[in-house]
Amino acid sequence: MLTVHELSGLRQWRADMRSAGKRVAFVPTMGNLHRGHFSLVEQARESADAVVASIFVNPTQFGPNEDFASYPRTLSEDQAGLAAAGCDLVFAPDVATMYPIGVERTVRMEVPDVSTGLCGDIRPGHFAGVATVVARLFNMVQPETAWFGRKDFQQVLVIRRMVEDLSFPIDLRVGDTVREANGLAMSSRNAYLTNAEREQAAEIFRTLTAVTESVRAGRRLGLIETAAVDRLQGAGFRVDYVSIRRAADLSVPTEPNEPGLVVLAAARLGKARLIDNLLI
Repeated sequence: MLTVHELSGLRQWRADMRSAGKRVAFVPTMGNLHRGHFSLVEQARESADAVVASIFVNPTQFGPNEDFASYPRTLSEDQAGLAAAGCDLVFAPDVATMYPIGVERTVRMEVPDVSTGLCGDIRPGHFAGVATVVARLFNMVQPETAWFGRKDFQQVLVIRRMVEDLSFPIDLRVGDTVREANGLAMSSRNAYLTNAEREQAAEIFRTLTAVTESVRAGRRLGLIETAAVDRLQGAGFRVDYVSIRRAADLSVPTEPNEPGLVVLAAARLGKARLIDNLLI
């Protein structure tokens, strides 16, 4: 497996792949990787001839009081895991490579509608930062397919809308959420949890499962959401939201038995902010 830090090295490798007629799949990450990331690489491997994974902690998607400075950087461990999963090239640029005229002066991407509400309200500017860096990475890597995890449900919709609206020639693929044995969705930020908190954090998955059962039983959606928030608060979480939405566009459903719904949650436990979702 090759690791490059400069755009010139990535572009040379990409030109070689193109000359050889090889399809390239792409898995963008911020590093501190876990089995969920490696699962995406393994699936990407099946969809293309070569796989690129990026490792870049993107400053434009962190708010002023968020964990950009303390976000775990584990390049050596990530490289070993990616190699074992079948990755061909790791692109690990620095900030100057990604934002050559500076973070504050850079061109920014805005994706209306699906970027608002839920995490878009809790983390203002977050999805503009996500769209900005992903658009840049798409332009640099120029993959045929790109893989994202379903755990970041709103993020996936933001990227999908951007790809469709700007006519990126990329097939966007979504891998299922990978979970711990207790149901906790795997996340890089799980590293902030103590062992006791990891067990406690599984209550998010149990609560979402209970929500899906209540929706299928035809109960009123607002009452279900309120009960879910109360349940998580009672379990020691600081809840940002539990919300039942239409999976296609995150709009608010009007009927309890509508098809195509998703329940999403974000809650804080200890030092970690955790997100999860289940399709209903």
